[in-house]
Amino acid sequence: MPTVFDNPDALLAAVGTDLGASEWITIEQDRIDGFADATGDHQWIHVDPVKAAEGPFGAPIAHGYLTLSLTNQFLPEIVRVDNVSMGINYGVNKVRFPQPVVVGSKVRGTAVLADAQEINGGVQAVITITVEIEGADKPACIVESVSRFLR
Repeated sequence: MPTVFDNPDALLAAVGTDLGASEWITIEQDRIDGFADATGDHQWIHVDPVKAAEGPFGAPIAHGYLTLSLTNQFLPEIVRVDNVSMGINYGVNKVRFPQPVVVGSKVRGTAVLADAQEINGGVQAVITITVEIEGADKPACIVESVSRFLR
């Protein structure tokens, strides 16, 4: 269940709040191949299981931007802001990929409300999303996601 805020203004008083976690999902080769087709990035480390098995990770790895794009799936599972006219993905401040995601790994997102500021017509929130790999010491991705919630 997501953390629910009754309205955008409720975010202002909640800076620093741990928002929780999404469900785990398994990264399958089909998802990686589909991302490669959508972006034109067919580097062997992602799409050639035979060659990748001989590479540095012993198997294909997900594209970093595929891992980043999963935050769009995770965020609504983690947090919801009610009584808005619309929510807008405003961008990101910072993105890092500390560890690759090997095919077959399970990942999930966790999030913290890092900042919230009043803007014209609503509230801008910075949510730090960490994409965890099940059983790994380092996360796959850490992103400062910026969203605008308009009244």
